[in-house]
Amino acid sequence: MEVNFVLILSFCSILIGAETTTPDPGNAEYIVGAGISDVTGPAADVNMMGYANPSQITGGIHLRIYSRAFIFSHRSNPEKRVVFVSVDCGMQGQGVTAQVIKNLKVKFGSMYTEENVAISGTHTHSTPAGFLNYVLYDVTSLGYVKETFDALVSGITMSIVNADKNMKPADIYVSVGDLKDANINRSPSAYEANPAKERDIYDTNTDHTMTNLKIVDTVNNVSIGMLNWFAVHGTSMNNTNHLISGDNKGFASYSVEQEFNGLGKTGKGPFVAAFAQSHLGDVSPNTQGAKCIDTGKPCERDSSTCGGKNEKCIAFGPGKDMFESTLIIGSKQKDKAMGLWNEGGFRLTGPVSSIHQFVDMTNVTVPYNASYSGKTCKPSMGYSFAAGTTDGPGAFDFTQGTTSSNPFWNLITNLIKKPSKELIECQKPKPILLATGETTFPYSWTPNIVDTMLLKVGQLVIIPVPGEFTTMSGRRMINTVKKALKSEESLFTVIAGLSNTYSDYITTYEEYQVQRYEGASTIYGPHTLQAYLNQYEKLSKALKKVKCSRKEKDCILHYCFTCEDGIKSTSRTYTPNLLSKQLTFLPPVLFDGVPPFTNFGDVLKDVNNVPYKKGSDIVEVTFRAGNPRNNLRLGETFLSVDLKDSISGEFKTIYTDADWSTRFIWTRTSTILGHSEVTVRWDIPQDAPSGTYRISHFGDSKHVDGNILSYQGTSSEFQVS
Repeated sequence: MEVNFVLILSFCSILIGAETTTPDPGNAEYIVGAGISDVTGPAADVNMMGYANPSQITGGIHLRIYSRAFIFSHRSNPEKRVVFVSVDCGMQGQGVTAQVIKNLKVKFGSMYTEENVAISGTHTHSTPAGFLNYVLYDVTSLGYVKETFDALVSGITMSIVNADKNMKPADIYVSVGDLKDANINRSPSAYEANPAKERDIYDTNTDHTMTNLKIVDTVNNVSIGMLNWFAVHGTSMNNTNHLISGDNKGFASYSVEQEFNGLGKTGKGPFVAAFAQSHLGDVSPNTQGAKCIDTGKPCERDSSTCGGKNEKCIAFGPGKDMFESTLIIGSKQKDKAMGLWNEGGFRLTGPVSSIHQFVDMTNVTVPYNASYSGKTCKPSMGYSFAAGTTDGPGAFDFTQGTTSSNPFWNLITNLIKKPSKELIECQKPKPILLATGETTFPYSWTPNIVDTMLLKVGQLVIIPVPGEFTTMSGRRMINTVKKALKSEESLFTVIAGLSNTYSDYITTYEEYQVQRYEGASTIYGPHTLQAYLNQYEKLSKALKKVKCSRKEKDCILHYCFTCEDGIKSTSRTYTPNLLSKQLTFLPPVLFDGVPPFTNFGDVLKDVNNVPYKKGSDIVEVTFRAGNPRNNLRLGETFLSVDLKDSISGEFKTIYTDADWSTRFIWTRTSTILGHSEVTVRWDIPQDAPSGTYRISHFGDSKHVDGNILSYQGTSSEFQVS
């Protein structure tokens, strides 16, 4: 297939190139590189990751999605580097991380490894699934989807390669501020289970803090990039959406990059703006809150039901539809980030460092005091996991807050894999719906071994975590790390959620007892958070190499910790490589067809003859099309909106499928005959230049003999005034 050939060529281009070089830092404190690359996966036929809704299948593009990478090194030791990557995807998968690291080792040797590379997903729920390599997460996508996996691997790798090429002497400034009215807590009853004394420390039940980095080239006085963290779910686009989208954080990145780079340079830099994810576990962007869709009244608070049914309890807002809500929440993040940018901020100083350790989370002893300790469990999902959330409810008769089992669902559970007595006891009060940690057919259902790590850039500490920490879990983690480090070494401490490995949710012990969706999805049991707190405390102590008692020695797998020596590791990788075991049941594209005497790219619905008005009118053109899976067009586009030069008469592309104002909508019109159509929609922005335009569609069709051929279709010219 041509798409695979393109990916092979792309991969080869990554492996070919000059060795990494380090510019002279001069008076700059750091040497920093920023890079961006397209990771847009299959825009047709593939289930989306996040809502686990089998009917939510990709059918076009709202916003192209990207990987944004930042490489940091200090002038005193330019070869010692840390890498932070924010990717427009549901979360970062262990298999994707491993393959990216493998690619980097081929090109750069030991420069970029699992020891210093953190890859964080923004948690948009509107991107293709099938890349996580564990059975549970790939069920609704009908297993492994190679196109999704390859797009992520090649794009993330290329973003890091691009960042390495762009290394420049730079200063980094940090600003912190509160962003209000951009998130709400979707499980307030669980949050309120935390001790009142602890809750009283904070004004809100979600974290409003945005931490923003301003990175400036000190030689040329040019802005390099922006990187910030703010906690909010990527669920402004709801589970009825079928268009690939970066959701609210994707729009924020897009709009800032457009402001710095100008029109028509989406995804091409040079300025890179990443709106990264933080401790979002119980945090929703749907600020109008959950209401009953049949009555308009608030849902039952503890169970999020309406008349006993969770399907009718859905959160909306703040806009009139999901597109406007995405725009509003994204704009709020963009505006706050730009405000912090303009403040200047605190100039970071000091070296960069990192520390990493793989941890088997299934059997960790968790000491609380001299007389009591708990332990983590093999993974399992509780009943309330199936209830979903107010951002995207589940089905059947499941409700949030369920702490008792049901004979019928126990029967279904036992048919899949009956949980052991030990697992049932360990996971209490969670009633087990899926004993994923004891289910190994056809391969692992959820991870046992996860990545834990810390990155440090001067006074900034980044805590990449392998899952979705709730608000209070994140607050406890930040406090733990800050306490373990000297205060002057951790003036700014942020959590980077969904990094390197995805292992579902992490609630506090108290929230776990309530068994809302987040608690039911805390797979390692009630002591999960405390196990992580202990682990990251060890990482923090090892990072600063404090002296302490030999009694604090601890070994996890073949990684041994002592306060005197830090964490020692071997080159062996302990995360399982499941790529060879992946199964896929998603049918390939068999062929594309068109009716007799017609061609791919033919215009079925053309533009109007009357002029269109900026800021209000919508242009739509429909073409005969092939399946977008035939060629993902990474770094390219399926459409263009072209403006005619009034002097030369030549057309110049102004907007593509990466722009907010366009929508690329693919529809299958006949499965048997292989017919499909593409509609290109352009909501004319108020600031669009006046003039003569045309709209084009670029695609690839697969013929019955297996050959894939490119085609193009173009509309008639039209006026915008």
